[in-house]
Amino acid sequence: MKQNYASLDRAAEQLGCSCAPQEPMCLHTTFRIGGPADRLLTVERVSQLGELLKILHGEEIPFLVLGKGSNLLVSDKGIRGVVLLLAGEFKKVELLGNGRLRAGAGASLASVCAFARDQGLSGLEFAWGIPGSVGGAVTMDAGAYGGEMRDVVERVCHLTEEGTLSSAAGEELGFSYRKSRYTGGREVIAWADYKLQPGDPTQIGSQMEELMARRKAKQPYDMPSAGSVFKRPEGAYAAALIEECGLKGRRVGGAQVSEKHAGFIVNTGGATCGDVLALIGQIQQEVREKKGISLETEVRVLGE
Repeated sequence: MKQNYASLDRAAEQLGCSCAPQEPMCLHTTFRIGGPADRLLTVERVSQLGELLKILHGEEIPFLVLGKGSNLLVSDKGIRGVVLLLAGEFKKVELLGNGRLRAGAGASLASVCAFARDQGLSGLEFAWGIPGSVGGAVTMDAGAYGGEMRDVVERVCHLTEEGTLSSAAGEELGFSYRKSRYTGGREVIAWADYKLQPGDPTQIGSQMEELMARRKAKQPYDMPSAGSVFKRPEGAYAAALIEECGLKGRRVGGAQVSEKHAGFIVNTGGATCGDVLALIGQIQQEVREKKGISLETEVRVLGE
C-alpha cells in the first residue's frame, strides 16, 4: 500500500525534525547493506517523538526506530514506511546518584560504559565493545561474557504507539534470553536507568580493555557485520556447530562466514541482503542435517 506522507512531512517540518526521503539504509547499518527507506526522520527530543508517533499511529504508517543499526539486515528493496533516527537528547548520559545513571535510547553502549567507568561505577564492563545503542541493547537483552542488560537495567521509560510517556521496571520489563517486553512491540524506548556498584575506575577500565582485547582477537572487528547471526542453541554454541560443519569461509556473493569467528557473517564488499539470506539458509540447512539442531537467527531482517 502506497503511503501518503504529506501530513507527516508537514509535521516533521513544524517540529524541526530533519526529513530525508529515500534514504539508503546501507549508510545506517553496520552491515553496510540495505535499500532506501521511504523517509528517515531525525528526532532529537522526547516531545518531538511523541508527536510523530501520534501521527504515524493515526495515519497507520509503519515505522522502525534506529539506534546504531548494529543488529539489522535490511532488504535490498529498502523499507516501506518511516525510520526514526534518535539523536539529540536521546544520546545523553547522566548521573542520578546512589549508583544510578540514566542513558538515552540513542546513546551508544560504548559511551555509557565509558561514562560509568569515569564515574567509578561497575557493572557494565561486559557491554564494552557491544556495538549497539541503549534502546537496541535493552530491547534484545544484549549480553556478553556472563553479563546481560537485565542484570543492570532498573527502569525503562518508553512512549506508547499513541505517543504517551510511560515506564516499566523489574518483572514488567519481561527480560529473557535476547528478548524483553519491547521485542517486536510498538512501544518506543526513550531512556533507561541503570543500577551499578561503586568501583575503582582504573580496575574497571582494565577489565573493559581486557574484554575488548578478547573480542578483537576472536571477532571480525575490521569488517562490516551485524554481530552474532544466530542465537545460542540449548546446550551448544552456534559458532562451534557452524565450524564443525566445515562452513567457516563459505561465501555467497559478497557475504562470507567469517574466517575469524564462524558465528559472524561479514560483508566482504558489495554483499546484498539476498547474499546474506542465502548464506544463512545454507548454514541452517547443513547444521540441521549434520547436527540435528535448528539455528534461530538473532539478526533482525527488515524491509520489503
